[in-house]
Order: sequence, then C-alpha cells, then structure tokens
Amino acid sequence: MKFGMVAEYFAKLEDISSRLQLSATLAELFRSADKAVLDKVVYLIQGKLWPDFLGMPEIGVGEKLLIKAVALGTGRNEGEVESVLRKMGDLGEVAASLKGGNKMDSLTAFLGTRDEGELTVEEVHEKLAKVALASGERSRDIKVRTLAGLVKRATPIEAKYIVRFVDGKLRLGIGDATILDALSQAFGGSKADVERAYNLRADLGQIAKLLAEGGAEAISSVRVTVGIPVRVMLAERLSEAGEIMEKVGGKALVDYKYDGERAQIHRKGQTVTVFSRRMENITSQYPDVVQWVRDYLKAEELICEGEIVAVDPATGDMRPFQELMHRKRKADVLEATKEYPVNLFLFDLLYLEGEDFTTKNQLERRRKLEELVSQEQDKVKVAQSMIVEDRAKLEEFFFRAISDGAEGVMVKSISPDSIYQAGARGWLWIKLKRDYKSEMADTVDLVVVGAIYGRGKRGGKFSSLLLAAYDEETDTFKTVCKVASGFSDQELDQMQELVRKHAIPHRHPRVESSIEADVWVEPSLVMEVRGAELTLSPLHTCCLNSYREGMGISIRFPRFIRWREDKSPDDATTSKEILEMYRNRLKKVEVEGDESV
Repeated sequence: MKFGMVAEYFAKLEDISSRLQLSATLAELFRSADKAVLDKVVYLIQGKLWPDFLGMPEIGVGEKLLIKAVALGTGRNEGEVESVLRKMGDLGEVAASLKGGNKMDSLTAFLGTRDEGELTVEEVHEKLAKVALASGERSRDIKVRTLAGLVKRATPIEAKYIVRFVDGKLRLGIGDATILDALSQAFGGSKADVERAYNLRADLGQIAKLLAEGGAEAISSVRVTVGIPVRVMLAERLSEAGEIMEKVGGKALVDYKYDGERAQIHRKGQTVTVFSRRMENITSQYPDVVQWVRDYLKAEELICEGEIVAVDPATGDMRPFQELMHRKRKADVLEATKEYPVNLFLFDLLYLEGEDFTTKNQLERRRKLEELVSQEQDKVKVAQSMIVEDRAKLEEFFFRAISDGAEGVMVKSISPDSIYQAGARGWLWIKLKRDYKSEMADTVDLVVVGAIYGRGKRGGKFSSLLLAAYDEETDTFKTVCKVASGFSDQELDQMQELVRKHAIPHRHPRVESSIEADVWVEPSLVMEVRGAELTLSPLHTCCLNSYREGMGISIRFPRFIRWREDKSPDDATTSKEILEMYRNRLKKVEVEGDESV
C-alpha cells in the first residue's frame, strides 16, 4: 500500500472541523487501505507504531536530531532548516516546503515516480520502528540516517507527515471513538459491537484488521485475552449517600477508594504484566508487585484489577498518590522500591483459568478474588469492603475509610446484572469521595484545550489555560473554566513548554468553545483542579442548555492542583458528572436555606 495515499488522507483530515465528516473521510481511507496493513495505518493515525500495552520503545528523537535528519534528507544545512522553522513553527511544514523547493523533488512528485520506488506503508512503518528500536553507541547516527533516508525519498506531503509523526504532532483531530465510528461505517457491524470488541481487547489496529478481514462475525468472537489489556470500567459520582443507595437499589458492596495507581494485572504462569488505567505497560516500575503476584495469588492464568498504594514503611499507613510519582521519577527502580514501598489492594477479577469473569456479577467476582489471595502475608490484600443496606451504614463506612487514609469509597451494585462493564461509565459503580461533602471542595480532572497570554509581569507568557470536561455522548471536550492560579514559578515555566509542545493552528475539531484562546491546544493534557463553587455561565459550553436555556456550567475561582499524567483525556471528569455535582449543590443550598441561588 502506497504511503502517499495515507499522507493525502491525512491532509484532508487535518482540514476538517466536523466530527461527522472526520468519521466519513476516515472510513473512506479504511475502505481504500490494503487489509494486510490496516493495523499499521490505524496505529499511525493514533500517532504510535504499536499498541501502548506492548511496552515497546517510543521514537525517541528530539527536535535537534530531527532538524539534522530533515537537513540531510533535503540537502540543506541545519542553519537553513532552523531559520525556516522559526518562521513556520512546524517542522513537518518545513520538510514539505524544503522538499517542494527542490526542482527534482517537485518533478518527481508531479510525475509520481522515484528512482527507488514509491514509499509504502510497510516500509515507512519498518523504518520508523528501526528508529524507535535503535540503541547503543551508534543509535543516534542510525536514527538520523534512517529518518534522513525516508525524508529524501518522500514527496513533500509524505515528508510533512513522516516528520510530524516523529515530532509527535500529527494534528489530525482523531480520537479512538472517531476511529471506531469510521471502522463501523467502513466494514459494517454495529458501532456497539465494534466498541465491545475494543473494550475487551484494547488494540485498535488488531480490531480494525479483524473487522476488515472477517466482518462482524470476526469481532463478535473477540474474548478477553491474557496479555492484552481490557479497557477499564469507570464510575459515576454522587455526593449524597442516600441518593447513592437509591441508585444501587438499596444494597451494595462498598470498597475503600484508595489514593494510588490503578493497575490491571495479567498473569500467565510466571509471566506477570502490569498495565496502567491508560493501558500502558508499567511492569518495569513495579518489580515488587510482579513478585508478589507470583508468590501470593493462587492462579496460573488470571486478569485482576487493583490499586497500587504507597505506604509508610515504618507504620504501614497509606501515603498520598504523590509518593508514587516520586518513585516513578527515580532512575534506580530497585532503590525506589525500598525508598517508596507500596501495597497492592485488589478489587476485581476479570479472568481466571480460561474463564471470562467480566460477564459474572459483582459478588461472584469478589468471592472468587478473595479465594485467590494468600492470607499469610501483608503485601497483597483485597480492598477493605462491606455490604451496606442503608445510608447511615454507608456514611459510617465512608468516614472510616477517610480516617484510614483512603480518598473515600466506591459503592458497587450487587444486582444480578452487575457485570464488569469494560470501557463504560455507569451507575453500577458510584464514587463517594471526601471532598464531596462541601461545595466544590472536590477536585475535578479537566483537559487543557487552549491558552491565554498574560499581562504585567506575565506579559508575553501564557498566564491561564482554558479547560474542558469530556462529553461522552458527543466524544467532544466542552469548556468549563480558565485557570490562572495555583501555579508555582516552576510550574508556570513547565506550562509554557507544555503549551508550545501541544499547540495547534486552529481549534481542535473535538473542542466546543465559545471563548477564543490566544493559542489552541491539542486535547491531551489533563490537570486536577479545585474551585470555590459551580455556577451557571453564558460563556462556557459544558452542560449548555442542560439546566437552563442558554447557560452552561462553570467553575468559579479554579486553582491548579497537579498534572494528571496517569489519565488520558477521555478519562477526565465528564459533562454529566459536572451537571450532577451542580444539581447536588443546589439541593444542599435548598436544604440550608441559601436564597442567593
């Protein structure tokens, strides 16, 4: 399959602002693609060479090396490339411009022939993989020469997207949900069936290839597989215990909600793999957890979920999430395990000895999980839990969890249909966290979609960020607030770098905003924010018209808390959750007699 065709479709996609049109154009590309390499086409659209869960290296080429490769590939010197880059601001456009300015390359592009033949998808993927896998003393030279060779052979439009891919800035505006839509349109099968297959086997490239080669029947046979992560089940949130009990039918299993890193653990014999909630392979960061799974879980083949929590080595008390971040930043992993010890608290079972447990109810999954954990140790435990049947017991357990150092509790339905809803957010699981007990004392996780320049001493720098919640129904991001406080000087400097790295020339097609940003940002950065209260707003698009005509919901006086590197944009706080939090605030105000609302 010719890479030029893929590059031409990339150019079309970049100019589209309608999500429906994005899906339709993407479906057209999928139908035109060679089925044998469709998986690679999907990975390239995702901006990766292979699924995250494989734990394979990333491209690993910085801007200076990429400039060197572009210079070599276009027959220019590095100073000339840097000069054009300062004017254009996009190294992909620079490569295309320099290629287009070469008469021989322009003629070649026009005639559609090249001495060494046209680039294929397979060849581009193979060369980029060679770059990613290069290691050792000569790796820098291998990376530069391999990329330069690709740029030299590429047409201007091919060079543009090869360089952008390496630079991590494809700017196509394509999310996983849009790819799923397009696959359904291209090859038949309902969107629900395609999404279900992806939820159970989180490899979009493989799902695409299965669907293209075998149709709806092939994806209906997809099952949970050890070694390939299942997309995690998500929870709704409420702040009032009585309302939660009504939602779950008056009786529920309630777990401690730990302040750690959610982990999906796969075991096959002595091979243990740990995936993050974003389905990244984080096995190397937790050699202690890997060994405990081998030692203390009585199963040869399983998939289970838990929370890895930092603990005080002297007291065993739980420590905050930030302790794990310190651990991740240490180069010496074995030293980090001693300095920042952890415990593993398991809370769900997805697969055991060849049997899919995602289709079984909550209590059955929990009973089996408890049977698997050796009780003669204190490193791996099943989450602290109890069955509650009324509001008073729930609140009592909630405050006990808080006093033990947990974030709050997770209330889980135990009805006959309380299956594990992979990749879905629903009322089978409901969060009740500490900060929900007061007005907007709770934090929310929002996505950066734009940046605004400051004034005064912040003049010339980005001073505030435009933040958005995720709307599941439309697969878009809708603005909630602008945050300008809570940043240290160091965090402000970091903000400048992050904005420049993810800046795009126009509003992202998945972003809905009535506010103009000075610079638009690709929705990929998630931050935790706390505000004073939620309020109706005519300026923001989050929950627009959901509560009152012409009004959205905004956060007053938001403050930056921390970056959530462990969360993807689609894991951010949703518009539905924002609306629910606002309604709960109104109920509280009515009870307390506040007439100002």
